[in-house]
Amino acid sequence: MGHDIKLTASDQFQLGGYRADPVTSPKGALVVIQEIFGVNHHIRSICDRLAGEGYVAVAPSIFDRTEPNFQSGYSPDEVAVARKFVANPDWAAMLRDTQAAIDAVRDVGPVGIVGFCLGGSVAYGAASKLSGLKAAVGYYGGAIVRFADDKPKVPTQLHFGEKDGGIPLSDVEIIRSKRPEVEIYVYEGAQHGFNCDERASYDKRSADIAWPRTLDFFAKHLKR
Repeated sequence: MGHDIKLTASDQFQLGGYRADPVTSPKGALVVIQEIFGVNHHIRSICDRLAGEGYVAVAPSIFDRTEPNFQSGYSPDEVAVARKFVANPDWAAMLRDTQAAIDAVRDVGPVGIVGFCLGGSVAYGAASKLSGLKAAVGYYGGAIVRFADDKPKVPTQLHFGEKDGGIPLSDVEIIRSKRPEVEIYVYEGAQHGFNCDERASYDKRSADIAWPRTLDFFAKHLKR
């Protein structure tokens, strides 16, 4: 359903990505921001699922500036390698590359963004700093608490796991208190990465609630 693409950021850097198109006239477009594991099989499958829901979905490879076409699985060794990309993240560069993806699909119709893990934090940053979006959804973004003073310019929805080892519930409460306008859901018993069916932490019960909420949110806010 999808294919590899090239995107060009405002500083003329060229990065890769993946795009999936629906078989019918699109409802709009969704930018999908990766976990620390690159635009891998899981992120491509998310794009394909969104295309199946009627959206053009594009996932920019936001690690291409560091290691072009990096993709990883979820074994302990692979996780250890992938963590190097977030030791000192260049948020400005990742947002530039995210803006390139938004710009690439503006002609489709209204554009939303959804991100997972690191991508959840990037999606929140995009909601507050970038242009061309109508809605944003973030899953278990660990840095969102650091950005919570920044008010999103578009409707924003966030998903967290109750048992996330890297995002304490105290962080979620800080975000709630600073951003009462943001829709926030916490999933009982769920760990970090609960939406990814390729991770050991996958929680089908939580994912089966969060995903329809995400689609309903975009259906509500991505109207022509």
